[in-house]
Amino acid sequence: MLREEHGAGVVSEADEMSVAPPSVRSMQLTFTAPLWRWDARQDDAWWFVTVPPDESDLLADLPLPPRGFGSIRVHVTVGATTWRTSVFPSKDQNGYVLPMKKAVRRAEGLDADAPVRVTLETIDV
Repeated sequence: MLREEHGAGVVSEADEMSVAPPSVRSMQLTFTAPLWRWDARQDDAWWFVTVPPDESDLLADLPLPPRGFGSIRVHVTVGATTWRTSVFPSKDQNGYVLPMKKAVRRAEGLDADAPVRVTLETIDV
């Protein structure tokens, strides 16, 4: 309870309230971007799609609790394949990057530089 004193000795009491930021249930984004391999790793394991600038800005503005590497958990659909992963901020790419599993690349027949149509929905927001 909050207790406030007003002029002439009037005292009022009110329940203490905490104001939390508005909750965002989830955000769904759809975009097309090319598949690329991370040059730092020459094996076949590290492939990504860069989330475009406008969509990356929307993700960056989400009120999220801190997570490892600034990641955001997402539910992703590419073609007929759906999975859960995280997108990660990348200074080199000026936005977020989406890791593309080998199983997804194989299932969807994706090659280097292929345009990838992605629908992602944030999780745990």
